[in-house]
Amino acid sequence: MTASTTPQDARTAGNSHTDVDIVVIGTGFAGLGMGAQLKRHGRDSFVLLERADDVGGTWRDNTYPGAACDIPSHIYSFSFRPNPDWSRIFSPGPEIQEYLRATAREEGLMPHIRFGANVEEARWDSTTQRWTVTTSKGIFTGRFLVTGTGHLADESLPSIPGLADFSGEVFHSARWRQDVSLEGKRVGIVGSGASAIQLVPELAEVASELVVFQRSAQYIKPRPDRAYSDTEKRTFRRDPEAIPGHRAELFWTNESGYAARRAVPNYLAEDKTEALRHLQRQVADPELRAKLTPDYEFGCKRVLISDTYYPALTRDNVTLEASALARVEGDKAVSADGSVFEFDVLIFCTGFETTEPPYARLVHGSDGRSLADHWAQGMEAFASTTVTGFPNLFIINGPNTGLTHNSLVYMIETQVDYVLGALDWSEVHGDAVLEVSAEAQQRYVTELQERTAGTVWVGNGCKSWYVDQRSGRLTLVWPDFAHAFRYRNGTFDPAPYTAAGSLAAV
Repeated sequence: MTASTTPQDARTAGNSHTDVDIVVIGTGFAGLGMGAQLKRHGRDSFVLLERADDVGGTWRDNTYPGAACDIPSHIYSFSFRPNPDWSRIFSPGPEIQEYLRATAREEGLMPHIRFGANVEEARWDSTTQRWTVTTSKGIFTGRFLVTGTGHLADESLPSIPGLADFSGEVFHSARWRQDVSLEGKRVGIVGSGASAIQLVPELAEVASELVVFQRSAQYIKPRPDRAYSDTEKRTFRRDPEAIPGHRAELFWTNESGYAARRAVPNYLAEDKTEALRHLQRQVADPELRAKLTPDYEFGCKRVLISDTYYPALTRDNVTLEASALARVEGDKAVSADGSVFEFDVLIFCTGFETTEPPYARLVHGSDGRSLADHWAQGMEAFASTTVTGFPNLFIINGPNTGLTHNSLVYMIETQVDYVLGALDWSEVHGDAVLEVSAEAQQRYVTELQERTAGTVWVGNGCKSWYVDQRSGRLTLVWPDFAHAFRYRNGTFDPAPYTAAGSLAAV
């Protein structure tokens, strides 16, 4: 790694200029996974830019009570960093965060991380054939840029009339206020998705009154969680085959869940029946049960798992308001159905900026236009990783990489392997600049949309954050089995790319 100090423009006056081979944005699973494999492959000329003061991404930010993973821990972790000491099948958030901190330390990544380096702009320079990344901690340049910001990095807050004048406390679940006591308070929860179903049972224990604003009901299945025994942990530590075997069992069990998303009739009916029976067992009141029954196809939206959410809604101090929050008047919140509630605290569990990620506005390609401009009709990328017009850019956790049935970490590791292959190929061919052709990207995008046809995510009036409302295209989710992603995108192939440098073309 080399560094030099140069005159800066007004935005970064006095800050340093660091030049490396590879600039990586983010230190969640994607950024740390990329960094760890760079180190393991003998590459030291890289930086990891992190806007916060700690690693962890989603698991650093989401500290709300009850935060936990809904994918089994032994597959929601790096294959090259097995952990024999996971406490449970589904580990709580702090445990996952500590795993990521340990990854940063033990993989030797801490010297490469620049904390507090909020990215303000990233721009490709066609003359120098390098990326220039402007941050709050100075300028970083590199031959390659890897983004690992994830789908759940920037919270989404709806525009609610009167909210700015609310007399109580307001915050998003991803920006939890540890300084705000909820003991004995009247609390409104806006949203009923993945964060809310974990948070509501916790708050029901302490709030004097809890109201959940539900825009649409969710399918919820039982949560098959339990603690790992000391015997199991000893076996994981001592038997080299124990963790790989357990991972394989968990992976292929989860993999079978894609059949329902593919709308295979018997699999879809079986999963839907399981969810509705779970609701029937836990909610005796027919009126409440009706409010909690989804009116769309199973799998259209994210399928949730919980054994405690439904029972929490049956408590005397909890109310389910089966309509959205419409407006706020002082300390009162008015629902779309006209119900009025008085609150001390409003907590938004309203998800994240997904189909239009904020980082896309900051990254500018060879024509000077931003990724957001290129993605005006929805995110798209070849191999779900590279974008035409953006040389030497790799996007991890980008278009069509999300899963609704298996571990995202598996997808991240697949993309990391692809990036490593591209780096090696470029180096062997005289540090060639790689840019995927527009034709190859279009063929790939067309292929994915053809695969999407017939799935539960499109058609039949399905509306979810997986689909870009501007174009109606599925842009978040990989429309196939997870292992099919690795088969399709796990190995770098130079054929769809043009190259500049010592090699004129492929």
